[in-house]
Amino acid sequence: MNPRIDSWSGKRVWMIGASTGIGAAAAARLLRQGARVALSARNAARLDAVATGAANALALPLDVTDHASVLAARDAIIAAWGGIDLVLVVAGGYNEMRADSFDLDAANAMVDLNLRGAFNCLDAVLPVLLRQGAGGIGIVASVAGFGGLPKALVYGPTKAALINLAESLYLDLRPRGIAVYQINPGFVDTPLTAHNDFPMPAIISADEAAAAMLEGIEHGQFHVHFPRRFTNSMRLARLLPYRAYFWLIHKVTGL
Repeated sequence: MNPRIDSWSGKRVWMIGASTGIGAAAAARLLRQGARVALSARNAARLDAVATGAANALALPLDVTDHASVLAARDAIIAAWGGIDLVLVVAGGYNEMRADSFDLDAANAMVDLNLRGAFNCLDAVLPVLLRQGAGGIGIVASVAGFGGLPKALVYGPTKAALINLAESLYLDLRPRGIAVYQINPGFVDTPLTAHNDFPMPAIISADEAAAAMLEGIEHGQFHVHFPRRFTNSMRLARLLPYRAYFWLIHKVTGL
């Protein structure tokens, strides 16, 4: 559904959320393969660590909830490289929440980070991509967006919104020559999952997740999801009647 990428050499990639987890691992892989990678996240020291020794790296700290900082980083990339070939919006957060512990402030903060942050990134990059008539954008959502899950009272809806967003973007942008990637990881061993106290089936390392994400993008897939032994099961589960779906989720998670 998107053009294949046969080589990353010289590609201009903006990795938003590059300080830890999948974003950091994917950035490191791209740098080793010769891509020019702009690294963005809030933690400047971690960005510098990812960029260490790579002449093709550009560390640009930002906060996706701060629109002005996203625009400033975009401007710095254009000034340095003249354009952008791929934007990957990986930045996001997880805050465990259930109905008996609903916290409006925490809920709004997660919406700001996971959803409004993505909109801030879109506002920065869409004019560039449309002007180029080429390039691509990938948005990292989650299998938590496929359907309701325990402890994901706010996280899940923000990821469901990102899934819908990527689908809408594809319909608008592919006819204009711009690739769109909807990226849905399952459980990945990152700081976001480190404190989970429930079973995480088929959990993989951040480097394994990064490899799967980049492979899907290279092959031109629209829906990039991994590990497939788990994500395909979650997709099939959504075809079940609700009574069966809810029973299955409780059975798997024990929650």
